[in-house]
Amino acid sequence: METQNYTNHRKYYPPHHFIFLPLLFFLEIFGIYKVFKDSEHELLWILFSVIIFLILYLAIMVRQHYALGLQNRLVRLEFKQRYFELFSKRSDEVEEKLNFSQIAALRFAYDDEFKELLYKALHENISGDEIKKSIKKWREDRNRI
Repeated sequence: METQNYTNHRKYYPPHHFIFLPLLFFLEIFGIYKVFKDSEHELLWILFSVIIFLILYLAIMVRQHYALGLQNRLVRLEFKQRYFELFSKRSDEVEEKLNFSQIAALRFAYDDEFKELLYKALHENISGDEIKKSIKKWREDRNRI
């Protein structure tokens, strides 16, 4: 298995990303094409295109909404736990000063870099992307949605 790092840390679900969604995109383009080419059944193809668009929209938004909402809660909980383990105190005040992007990026750093990058995030306000790029030894997370 390839070592995870900044360039390869994104995750895809092949049936969804490479079969279902492309098929819906194809059907949507086909429906729009037929609207202009089949004037006899134009209304039917418009209805077809609208229905496919709604299915596509729902497929993207519902999946993302639930998965990312849950994932975000877990990332925050992981941050709280890790902060408590490293500093032996609650993270409420620190967490309020960070945006979610920064909190999410910090989970890829091992403990020694975590402390250093957390300090930079709090005092220099570096972005989540800058945090990820600053990590010298990447702590893998292969359990994301």
